[in-house]
Amino acid sequence: MMRTVAVLNQKGGVGKTTVTLGLASAASAARRRVLVVDLDPQGSSSWVLGVDPDTADVTTSDVLDKTPISRAIHQSAWSEFVDVVPAGTSLQDLESGLLNAKHARRLAKALGADIIDRYDAVLIDCPPSLGNLTTNALAAARHALVVVEPSALGLRGVGGVADAVDTVWDDHNPHLELSGVILNRVPAVSSEAARRIAELTRIVGAGAVWKPAVPQRVVFNQAVGERRPIHSYGSRATDPIEVFDRLWSRLRTTINRR
Repeated sequence: MMRTVAVLNQKGGVGKTTVTLGLASAASAARRRVLVVDLDPQGSSSWVLGVDPDTADVTTSDVLDKTPISRAIHQSAWSEFVDVVPAGTSLQDLESGLLNAKHARRLAKALGADIIDRYDAVLIDCPPSLGNLTTNALAAARHALVVVEPSALGLRGVGGVADAVDTVWDDHNPHLELSGVILNRVPAVSSEAARRIAELTRIVGAGAVWKPAVPQRVVFNQAVGERRPIHSYGSRATDPIEVFDRLWSRLRTTINRR
């Protein structure tokens, strides 16, 4: 569990998948092994990593239905250092009620030491909600990383996420920690963004906001469309690459100091 990280926010469109994939790209560039577990019914992480959720034989849906997770692990198209457990087409049904509180630790049980020990980090890409799937992710994780966009709507979900972490800590996982907040899609110059970042800092504390922030760049959309790691763009993505290298280093430090 020490190396398991849930990447979340209850608001959609803040870039949880961008952050998850950016961290995976940095890990791969550093020749560190990561497993991406896609719990988002949209399956974006899976698709970008080269595994189509619509055609994958064994998925996170099956894992939550007690299929051994080893059968669901696919090597990504990115490199030998990035594996993925793809999202399943029936995840939305599980989110809607087929899972409940008594099933909250199914992912935790699937991610045993024999699986986690193969990787330097396990990144769980959560859905944009705080329902059954996110509860399973938090119950399986040691670290919760919240992704926030510096806008009025982007900040609205932070309190709910903190409450969800507290609830899972109380009910299912006493090892869970809210380890940090990552700012995503930060424009180069924006007084509104600056105000929202200051507001976020007041809410969570300066130490909880990881630096550097992820900048707003067109190359991220291009990387998704071309299903490529951000590090493959070289000089065309110098700033984003440096940002994710530093965030990966921060994550490694966070994981290893506990």
